[in-house]
Amino acid sequence: MISKKLVKGRSAVVFPKNRRLLEQLGENIKLACKRRGYTQVLISERTGLSRLTIRKIEKGDPGVSIGHYLTVLSVVGLAGDVTKVALDDELGHKLQDIKLMGRKTGSSS
Repeated sequence: MISKKLVKGRSAVVFPKNRRLLEQLGENIKLACKRRGYTQVLISERTGLSRLTIRKIEKGDPGVSIGHYLTVLSVVGLAGDVTKVALDDELGHKLQDIKLMGRKTGSSS
């Protein structure tokens, strides 16, 4: 059995390109809050998250759970945007089409 201490110490490896994406997400969340006039204190009160966690989210910290990001997005009314991720999987569709086209050329029609 893995001790809680070991589990808590693990963190995801986030490459620079993906770190920039998280930073952009954090900035987008921060701007959404500012547009609504929501302070970090208000977001903290509505989510139950600490102000430190709110600051980390606004900076795109990869150590913050995706659930916490979603909680803040929910407060600003943008939680539904998460469902748009990978909705239009262009690469997946192309790969599927290539596979389907391969089957077609291999059949005796």
